[in-house]
Amino acid sequence: VQLQAYGGGLVQPGGSLRLSCAASGRTFSGYTVGWFRQAPGKEREFVIATRWSGGGTFYADSVKGRFTISRDRPKNTVYLQMDFLKPEDAADYYCAATPRTVIAGMVSRASEYVYWGQGTEITVSS
Repeated sequence: VQLQAYGGGLVQPGGSLRLSCAASGRTFSGYTVGWFRQAPGKEREFVIATRWSGGGTFYADSVKGRFTISRDRPKNTVYLQMDFLKPEDAADYYCAATPRTVIAGMVSRASEYVYWGQGTEITVSS
């Protein structure tokens, strides 16, 4: 599976942006798909994840109420909708996927994900 993440850019504080993660090679069926981010000088951190076939969406506390994740099955694509963006949201964002259902307590661990897309950069600045 190859993951292609795109949609990054510059946005003002309070603005919105949508990232896309498209899979090629096979469908996301049965996968857990997530987004992580890494700011300069910081560790990679979990943002959000969902089970493609249903059964839960998981959020980092820092993005609850502002970020949502959705699926487009025909396009085999996962979207990360980011609203009310803050300067601290600025980072390189990575989509990740693994071909199984990850249990709730483990979805935030990068080690659970087998496939990774390239990063797409988000800058939040006025």
